[in-house]
Amino acid sequence: MRDIAKEVYEKMRVGSAAWIRPVAAKGDTLPDFQSAHDNAKQLADEGLISIVKVQRQADGLIDAIRIQRLA
Repeated sequence: MRDIAKEVYEKMRVGSAAWIRPVAAKGDTLPDFQSAHDNAKQLADEGLISIVKVQRQADGLIDAIRIQRLA
């Protein structure tokens, strides 16, 4: 499984913000995307990003994560 959070982080400039979302064309599914939140939390714990917002569907599954690059 690919690390979507890390991929988005590497493409960002310091201070910029971005949404992390599953990409169906790359084989991402919503249930598989739940691990992206864990990966984003690891980046936040390392002080590399700040998690600005976590968007959830009515059933509680995460469908988008807003991050800001700090370093």
